[in-house]
Amino acid sequence: METATKRAFTADKEFLRDLNELTTPVEKIYYRGNLDLLEGPCVAVVGSRSCTAYGIKVAEHIAGRLAENRITVISGLARGIDTVAHRAAVDAGGKTVGVLACGTDICYPASNGKLQKMMEKNHLILSEHPDGTTPRPYFFPLRNRIISCLSDAVVIVEAGNRSGALITAEYAAEQGKNLYAVPGNITNRSSHGCNMLIRDGVTPLILADDIITDLGLTPVTEDTAAEESLGAEEKIVLNIVRKNGEVSIEEIVHKTNKKAAEISGIITVLEMKGLIFFEMGKVLAAKF
Repeated sequence: METATKRAFTADKEFLRDLNELTTPVEKIYYRGNLDLLEGPCVAVVGSRSCTAYGIKVAEHIAGRLAENRITVISGLARGIDTVAHRAAVDAGGKTVGVLACGTDICYPASNGKLQKMMEKNHLILSEHPDGTTPRPYFFPLRNRIISCLSDAVVIVEAGNRSGALITAEYAAEQGKNLYAVPGNITNRSSHGCNMLIRDGVTPLILADDIITDLGLTPVTEDTAAEESLGAEEKIVLNIVRKNGEVSIEEIVHKTNKKAAEISGIITVLEMKGLIFFEMGKVLAAKF
């Protein structure tokens, strides 16, 4: 394991030079893990700390799909969507990078202690702050400029009106990154930020593979892999759709005895995997 504290810009690495050219430059970088993970394609997956079941399902799918295509997933190791994205990338056998708002020797939040330690060993964590620096409120929005700068594209999964993820979106737009927002329920405050981004011209993310193709890459085939990667609840919903030919979300809720929000999240994942689609208010199976 490479565990180091280094002056970033003495290294001949383009992404480190990019950090030095930001409006608010990053003067030093401190890291633990494998810095070479930033050499290949990288995508940031960020969102609200107070995420919903829908946001969790979507973040898991997007980060997992990126990992399957050997794209490094970058996030902020915060609660909520960030944590989900890191774990999903690891579970899919991929690589992930955490950008901290404190020293790399500090675990914040404490609940991510095991995850952070594992990422130090097998992935990468980094910060512009030296060891011993505790997190402070104004460090977090500044941290987001690094997340965006190190990424080729930025995905906002779920964000309320005041979510820090919207700051990451602003940096991404300023830096000319590919920027995506996941559409959400217009009655759910957790989706207001993403929906407003879409209203203002940000690309809505309908298929996870759109990120991959927009980077000029060819997505790995997912026909069989998509179904094999489904969780038990996702398989139940898919089987209901296939058995009935076409079915409404309300009928799925009734048949599974689950909450509508949970079913909506599962439906979104199945649609993003290309296994179902909507037509005339009904859910239909896309593949048999």
